[in-house]
Amino acid sequence: MPHRHGHAASIRIIEVGPRDGLQHETAIVSTEAKVSFVNALSRTGVTEIEAGSFVSPRAIPQLADSDEVFQRIQRMPGVVYSALVPNERGLERARAARVDKISVFAAASETFSRRNINCSIRESVERFKPVVSGAKRDGMAVRGYISTATHCPFEGPVRPSRVVEVMRQLLDLGVDEISLGETVGKAVPRHIRFLLDAVRPLTVPAAFSLHVHDTYGMAVANVLIAWEEYGIEAFDTSAGGLGGCPYAPGASGNAATEDVIYALKASGASVAGDEWMVVAAAKQMEGILNHTLPSRLSRVSHIHPSCEPVP
Repeated sequence: MPHRHGHAASIRIIEVGPRDGLQHETAIVSTEAKVSFVNALSRTGVTEIEAGSFVSPRAIPQLADSDEVFQRIQRMPGVVYSALVPNERGLERARAARVDKISVFAAASETFSRRNINCSIRESVERFKPVVSGAKRDGMAVRGYISTATHCPFEGPVRPSRVVEVMRQLLDLGVDEISLGETVGKAVPRHIRFLLDAVRPLTVPAAFSLHVHDTYGMAVANVLIAWEEYGIEAFDTSAGGLGGCPYAPGASGNAATEDVIYALKASGASVAGDEWMVVAAAKQMEGILNHTLPSRLSRVSHIHPSCEPVP
């Protein structure tokens, strides 16, 4: 059974909008707009920004300019700038771009792994070995994504034991932290509890982050459960709720950064980040994309309510 944790540590917000958010957009966003977006997010107080991806430009054309984005952004002290790196060629590019942290991307579903990165789970972990070891030699931190941690768009519900198996393999490679990806957005707090009960014995809560989607409106509820009951201290979120998953049919936006910060602060958490500055950054990108982003806080930004904890 879950139990209540003390919450002395400040919660880390990993802003994934510039990578996971924008990769879902079909209209190519200019390099200048991406740089401006990252710079605006850097001023919000979030602790980490996933600013790009060093995948093949053919695979995700939207992120083909990640090298230039990293060259041009204004790096703020105390902010970690990370990128997704799938292979050794990507690691070379990340090294040249002076990336602080890299991410490798695995899945708990065989079908999703083959659809997303065109190989089995076992093959993906083998491919990551030289990437992780090379990054560690260069002094870069490494995080391991495990997507489809509760549901797969092709296989349906995913057993927590499968997540545990992949997580063990990634930790054995030497990754510093694990991001548990609730890719489809179908999970409710019950699913999150099952997942965290299964993986919690493998490492400390500080080594986890939770990455949820808001397809069914459950993202904030799932974040609050993970923090309040399991002591999870890091969450992957996207300004404005930007994004989805190009390989997960029907998956809508990520958890909106501003909504998550608001909910956590109102629940008494210490959170690094100013939700209203995130709203401003999201609205900037919303104007460029020319479509409305799903963030709830953006819709009430004219009211600007307080989010002080209820006594």
